[in-house]
Amino acid sequence: MDTRKYIADHRDRFFDELFSLLRIPSISALPEHKDDMLRCAERWRELLLEAGADRVEVMPTSASPVVFAEKLVDPSYPTVLVYAHYDVMPVEPLELWHTEPFEPVIKEGRLWGRGADDDKGQGFIQLKAFEIAVREGLLRCNVKFLIEGGEEIGSPGVEEFCKTHLDLLRCDVILVSDTSMVGLETPSITTGLRGLAYWEIEVTGPNRDLHSGIFGGTVANPINELCKMLAGVVDGNGRIVIPHFYDDVENVSAEERAMLGAVPYDETKYKQAIDVEELAGEAGFSPLERTAIRPTFDICGIWGGYTGEGAKTVLPSKAYAKVSCRLVPHQNHEKISQMFIDYIESVAPRSVKVKVTPMHGGESYVCPIDLPAYKAAEQGYTLAFGKQPLAVRRGGSIPIIATFEKVLGVKSVLMGFGLESDATHSPNENFLMEMYEKGIVAVTEFYNRFGH
Repeated sequence: MDTRKYIADHRDRFFDELFSLLRIPSISALPEHKDDMLRCAERWRELLLEAGADRVEVMPTSASPVVFAEKLVDPSYPTVLVYAHYDVMPVEPLELWHTEPFEPVIKEGRLWGRGADDDKGQGFIQLKAFEIAVREGLLRCNVKFLIEGGEEIGSPGVEEFCKTHLDLLRCDVILVSDTSMVGLETPSITTGLRGLAYWEIEVTGPNRDLHSGIFGGTVANPINELCKMLAGVVDGNGRIVIPHFYDDVENVSAEERAMLGAVPYDETKYKQAIDVEELAGEAGFSPLERTAIRPTFDICGIWGGYTGEGAKTVLPSKAYAKVSCRLVPHQNHEKISQMFIDYIESVAPRSVKVKVTPMHGGESYVCPIDLPAYKAAEQGYTLAFGKQPLAVRRGGSIPIIATFEKVLGVKSVLMGFGLESDATHSPNENFLMEMYEKGIVAVTEFYNRFGH
């Protein structure tokens, strides 16, 4: 079998198919794209059938539909469930894009467009590896696909779908391509993900916007008060001050901290890549540790008052913020969510009213590196990249992975191929062309190894 030759022989078709997915603005966060969500699900259904699945259905959930597919080779073989998502993040601010977000372009050795990496591009790697494994007779396992449309907003409806369709989704391991690697020259497999808790805060002062000259100085400004409350969540040492926040935080062993320390890291290049002069974070931990094994608090968005052109001297009635915490193993996102609500209510001054609304969340996840599926993935990376991958915990969150473990009772192997330079969730999202081929080779080799 020559996977690279198959890719070369079908390269134009592969990119035509991928472009057809990338052109669909399947933004789950925006209700006006509901029809696009269904259109993208239907396109995935067509591509899975063409790739060799025996059965493909677009199935409803309480939110966006999921695409389910299966290829049953032999009932005695183990079953792999491939997970991906077809929704993408909003594209604003549009003025920062160098290309049209939903008109994919190949230039400078990269594919540019929303979803090029997260997760249409990485999901497409799984699709094409499956096609090659089917066509070349490599499968010694049954394969199922679950492609959902709401990962970027917390996977609403998917847990309920899993509970309702336990038999349909029964499997031995879940294979996911929605994570990143240390670097092209330093392949790695993600063995841990942080959890997530997310809230929206509304602060209300007077019952209407007021003239800041007449009322300023005697009526509390909701934006000022919101900023003071949020600024106080983290102290000068980078520690979150919410009472009992760290009670369940895992104390990572010295051995694992040493493994993280072995990951190639150049702080100067890191800072240059994102154009900052100095890094920040919790005292006593390295930058890699802060993004992999420690919890964090971030203000994701804040607004209120007058933001148009020119000046308007107004004391606003309301202020808003969206905030989140990345969580680590043993921190329960529902418990943390209530802690945060209690804390904000405790520090809110009586001069304003505060409403904190939990939005979505999920648990952290850790993958054992002795799983047969992990070993098969490791062999796949070794073939594709020419060296054995590192086992590394990463800072991102995929809440549905912990849900799979809880509901389906199986572990997930995270075969991700993204790079930090891919700008996922940001303007100018892109994916290295070289990574598509290496990713397809790695996953195809996974099928060549797993189940034998």
